[in-house]
Amino acid sequence: MENQSASRLPLIILAVVLTALIVYLQWPEESADQQRGARQVTVKTSPVIRAEFSDEFEALGTANANEQVMITAQYSDIVESIYFDDGDKVEKGDVLVQLANAEELAKVKELQSNLDEAESQLKRYNNLLERNVGSISQRDEQLSKTQSIRAQLKSAQAVLDNLTIKAPFSGQLGFRQVSVGALISNGDVITSLDDLETIKVDFAIPERFLPTVSVGQTITARNVAYPDESFKGTVSGISSRVDSLTRTIQIRAQLPNFEGKLRPGMLMGIVIKRKVEEIMQLPESAVIPFEDSHFVFVAEDGVAKRKSVVIGRRKPGIVEIISGLDLAEDVVVEGALKLRDGALVKIIDDKPATVKGEK
Repeated sequence: MENQSASRLPLIILAVVLTALIVYLQWPEESADQQRGARQVTVKTSPVIRAEFSDEFEALGTANANEQVMITAQYSDIVESIYFDDGDKVEKGDVLVQLANAEELAKVKELQSNLDEAESQLKRYNNLLERNVGSISQRDEQLSKTQSIRAQLKSAQAVLDNLTIKAPFSGQLGFRQVSVGALISNGDVITSLDDLETIKVDFAIPERFLPTVSVGQTITARNVAYPDESFKGTVSGISSRVDSLTRTIQIRAQLPNFEGKLRPGMLMGIVIKRKVEEIMQLPESAVIPFEDSHFVFVAEDGVAKRKSVVIGRRKPGIVEIISGLDLAEDVVVEGALKLRDGALVKIIDDKPATVKGEK
C-alpha cells in the first residue's frame, strides 16, 4: 500500500497543478483588472488649452549707437577752451572746444570792412549809370571786385566757424583726449559722441529664414549684464544681399534705450518670432513617446485612459497637439509613467491653499 501511495503522489501533484492552471486561465478578466487597478496612483493633471504659440529662432548681434562719431579738429591750432567733461550729455550745437581764433577773427573783420566799402562803391557806380553819366566797364570791374571780396569773406568765416567745435547731434560724450593749451593737428581726436537713445543691433540669420522676417517685425534682445531683463525692438532693415560664403543675410533692428542701459559693443542675444498663432497645446511632460507614436493618459472619473495623439511643433516645455484630444480634457502631466490603461488615479491640486479670510 505504501508503494502504491508513493507511486500515485506525482500524479496527484500534477493534477493539482493542472487544476490551478485551469482556474487561473478561466479567472474572470474583469476581476484581474480590478485587482490591478485597485491601487490608486497620485497624479497631477492639466487641461488641454488653446493658446498662442510662437515659432521663433535665435541669433547673436552686436549693439551700435544710433549715431556715432569721433569729434576731430579740421585745422591745426592751439586749444583755447574746453566746455565739456568726460561722459557729459550734450545737445546738438553745443560748443565743445574753442581753438585759438584771434587771427581768423581779425581777417573776417577786415574782409567785412572791405566788402562794405566795395558794396558802397558799387552802389555809386550803379547810380551814375542810371543818370547815364557812368561807365559800364567801371561798374562791371567794381562788381567783380565786390564778388571776390564776398567769396573771401565766406571762406574766412568758414575757417573761423570751424575753430569753434560743436556737437553735430545730441548724445553722450566719451573721454576727453585733449587739454587746454595743447597744439592739435587736423584729424586729431578730441572725444567721441554717441546717440544712445536708440540702439542698433546688427545680426545674421540663415537664408532659409528670410521669408519669415520683415521690416517692422518685433524682436526681443538680451544681454548678460541684465539676465532677468529683456529689451523689445523692431526690425528696421534687411540687407539686399546674402553672403555667398556663410549663406546668411544681415538684419538690423532698433531698440529704444531711454534708460541708457545698453551700450555700443554689447553682445546681444536676439529672439525673432517668425509666426504667432493659436493652437491646442499641452505641457511637454504629458506626452509619452512609444516607438514612432505618442500617447497621453486622460483622467476621467478617477480612471486613467490611454489615448494616442499626434503632436506637432515643440518649444521648451510646450508641445502642439494636432489630433487625439479635445479642449479642456484633463491630461496627466506628472505621474504618467506609473500608469496603465484603466488604473485608478488620485488627482492632487498644486495650487496654494486659500488662507481663511482671503478673498
